Amino acid sequence: MGDAGKVGAGAEHNSFPTPFAQRPIIILGAGIIGCATARQLLLQGFSVQLVAEFLPGDQDIHYASAWAGAAWHAAGGITPEQRYLQAVTHRILLQMSQDPESGVSVVDAREFLEKEPAPDSAIWGRTVVSKFRKMDRAEYPAEFHSAWAYETLVSDPTRHMPYLRRQVQSLGGQFIRRRVQSLQELYDMFPDSRIFINASGIGSKTLTDVLDDRCFPERGQNVFLRTDQCHTMYFRNGQEYTYVIPRPQSGGVVLGGVKQQDDLSPEVDLDIAWDEITRAHRLAPHIVPEHPADETNGARTVLSAYGFGGGGYAFSYGIADALVEMVQEAERENVIV
Repeated sequence: MGDAGKVGAGAEHNSFPTPFAQRPIIILGAGIIGCATARQLLLQGFSVQLVAEFLPGDQDIHYASAWAGAAWHAAGGITPEQRYLQAVTHRILLQMSQDPESGVSVVDAREFLEKEPAPDSAIWGRTVVSKFRKMDRAEYPAEFHSAWAYETLVSDPTRHMPYLRRQVQSLGGQFIRRRVQSLQELYDMFPDSRIFINASGIGSKTLTDVLDDRCFPERGQNVFLRTDQCHTMYFRNGQEYTYVIPRPQSGGVVLGGVKQQDDLSPEVDLDIAWDEITRAHRLAPHIVPEHPADETNGARTVLSAYGFGGGGYAFSYGIADALVEMVQEAERENVIV
């Protein structure tokens, strides 16, 4: 998970003519984390500018937020604090699902477990999702240990990211398309700003004054299958990790998944694609045919918000709200003298 912290010490009260809360908060990166954070800050009245090489609506292979499966699924093996971040995200996405422009949909979900769930498994999600129940033995294949049914949320990135861009801009946020080589470059661009949020994802590996060697690319590859059977998510939890994520507004489903560490190849691997189709067919044969047709330095505060792997959408708005609280604390320290 990403971490958050402060760089530098002390505050320069009354050093600038612009009041602290009116100085733009600068966000590096305009993926789901950066844009969600911008929205939440703007709703609280802060001024926000996002600087990024890729912006919502782009389809570049290196812009991960455009390609995500983007289903809300409770993660296993995480802390209570991290669970709450996911819960906040669910609450905000559920509200957004009432707006057809958001690209967020409520769908049924069926989750199949190969083994008995561990004490810290994803079953905690029953406290958040609607209509959760343990499925009867007759409702799922004998190869599985158990299964759950519930309602969840899916976001269509081709719709949700442009929607977020419009929301940010309508609230007064600004996007600047620019590739930066360091945080210092940002500081020089915005000398009056005192809060910077690094939501650059894998970019933190190459920023010259960050060089976070814990970051690594993790390549995914999905298959989009057009079908009118696109209102239920299927998820296989275990060795044969597989998902079928509905895209009701786009008329299809996304099939996956695979994770390839330290692989940045933009080329489609057809062997992986057919393996995903085969696994998805085993999981949901009534939907997926076996052979489908082809188709501070000084008084700066620097907050880090990256490192969520494939969980960016599921954590997005919870992380954004946590960052808002940190920004408000920095504001407090600078205005209560």
